Amino acid sequence: MSFELDLFQEELRIKPSKFKTFDMGKKARIRPISICLLRRGEEILVHEAYDSVKERGFARPLGGGIDFGETGAAAAIREIKEELGADITEVELLGIVENIFVYEDKPGHEIVFVYDGRFVDQSLYGQESLDVVEGKRQFKAVWRSPAALRNGPHRLVPEQIWDFL
Repeated sequence: MSFELDLFQEELRIKPSKFKTFDMGKKARIRPISICLLRRGEEILVHEAYDSVKERGFARPLGGGIDFGETGAAAAIREIKEELGADITEVELLGIVENIFVYEDKPGHEIVFVYDGRFVDQSLYGQESLDVVEGKRQFKAVWRSPAALRNGPHRLVPEQIWDFL
């Protein structure tokens, strides 16, 4: 059993009421998302973030929510287009994983469709970072090696993605 899952189960045991609701009393929901592994050799493109409660960084491939009536593949294509302004091709489902986590002291539960894909614009592979726009937020996506994701300050999430690398 992974360390993150152990932490989650410990959190659940200690504060079970915390996992029943979130945000103004709304019932917690499982969120279907689609992410895309964009590869440059052994490296993958990720967004790095930090959980201030856990005092730990994490890295996640780009993607986002699947809209009602939308396929996972269509969501991956749309999310990359929205976030990077770039088109992808050769989108292939690698697998589906369940991700139960706590971020910033709030529970999350996702069903994650993991896709492989390639940029249509090959010049994007030559950039060390790419500008990402997600709604009003702007940040960078960076290429990271497996070694950096295993040993660096930002660990790959969800952990099950390692099965596809």
